Amino acid sequence: MAEEIKNEAPEQELSEILQVRRDKLKALQDAGRDPFQITKFTRSAWSRDILEHYDDYEGKTVAVSGRMMSKRGMGKAAFCHIKDDKGQIQLYVRSDSLSEQEFADFRKDDIGDILGAEGYVFKTKTGEISVHVEKLTLLAKSLRPLPEKFHGMTNTELKYRQRYVDLIMSDESRRNFEIRSRFISYVRRFLDARGYMEVETPVLNTISGGATARPFITHHNTLDLDMYLPISLQLNPNRLI
Repeated sequence: MAEEIKNEAPEQELSEILQVRRDKLKALQDAGRDPFQITKFTRSAWSRDILEHYDDYEGKTVAVSGRMMSKRGMGKAAFCHIKDDKGQIQLYVRSDSLSEQEFADFRKDDIGDILGAEGYVFKTKTGEISVHVEKLTLLAKSLRPLPEKFHGMTNTELKYRQRYVDLIMSDESRRNFEIRSRFISYVRRFLDARGYMEVETPVLNTISGGATARPFITHHNTLDLDMYLPISLQLNPNRLI
């Protein structure tokens, strides 16, 4: 009995979190500030550019955007980190630098929300390069919580089932995807430059192929045919050659 209660607790807690986030979104929509109606935000700088070329950006106004990965408040001021395609940067948010409504909305923002911020670049007392926010926009509301930031996703099966979450949490996974994408792009450019032509060949056949491997069978409803997923993809390209 105790074990059943223990298992139900996390599900109940998650359900409450989901409801709270949906309630926040509804309140914004009812107030005419639906973040999903905002379809454009012009970024002027990436986080990595600001961090690596601070001397060029110091004191200048920039527009940055990204997913909020951490947040901590200190009375009338707050810090958060947003993550974009190039890295992450800290935002410094003060109540006297924003409108009363903007600061109140920011206090309700959750980890995982996507923000757009405009402000000037500076260094905090601890020496961290940051953006002093003068205008803040909620671009998208995260309706599901992210995994705990220090451990990320530790379940290997879950990583493959929810790769989109893994790519948010793991810089290594994202880097692997970027390397793969660049490699495929390089191979295409290499072959294109030598006169090769890329073609698409059928994914489903009316006969099974692949030596003695057990075929995957499906049914094509429109044609009323049983079709097979080829184990070996070389037959159709060979015919083309």
